[in-house]
Amino acid sequence: MTPKLSIVIPNYNEKENIQAGALGQISRYLGKAPFTWEVIISDDGSTDDSRDLAEDFVKKHEGFRLLKNTHNGKAAAINAGVRAANGEIVLFTDMDQSTPISEVEKLLPYYNQGYDVVFGSRGKVRKNFSPMRQITSWGFRTFRQLFLLGHVVDTQCGFKSFKSKVAKELFPKLSVLREKATGWSVSAFDVELLFLSVKKGYKLKEVDVIWSQQDISTGKGNKLVKESIDMLKQILTVKLNDLKGLYR
Repeated sequence: MTPKLSIVIPNYNEKENIQAGALGQISRYLGKAPFTWEVIISDDGSTDDSRDLAEDFVKKHEGFRLLKNTHNGKAAAINAGVRAANGEIVLFTDMDQSTPISEVEKLLPYYNQGYDVVFGSRGKVRKNFSPMRQITSWGFRTFRQLFLLGHVVDTQCGFKSFKSKVAKELFPKLSVLREKATGWSVSAFDVELLFLSVKKGYKLKEVDVIWSQQDISTGKGNKLVKESIDMLKQILTVKLNDLKGLYR
């Protein structure tokens, strides 16, 4: 039977989050969920123990499975999960559960109203963000809205859902998939993904969700300044691609 929902969780050096019980939290919620589901943990060539921890978990929990990918970055890990998904709707969410999986209940009803893409939004104020993170988040949002998706408040919340056929169409078109990954770059692939959704004429809905920074992993190697600069560059790349007619 085709599940209603496929949940894709990208994994790269998430040892601490898994040990803190993130997967158990997801499993407990889904055990009582009023819809059919599957969970795909898509590992991006982790160099810590998180792949082994995830493998141990899926062996003990029905409905969970693990994809073992080479290291190509977050967008590639999610793309691999999307390709493997069997559900009518695909949701990707972060391992740390900064947005609890239960928030999917706010997204799913919109598919009955004809929406094709329903994505979570953290709003403009981010709980547990440092002052520097708040400032860079404001700067990114302001810069991005000048060029792309001016009507969208938050493009970067890692809690997004799509009709399965839409996700499978759009993800392979992401320009970031053609780049060689270094570390666990967050990147602005979400911007391009939502922009592509608009260009293709799909109906989008932004929904406020609970979000509080819960990531305790130490092995991703994120650098705030470099990450911010890379994301701004990608916004310009998407804008230039559009001007060149590459998204037609």
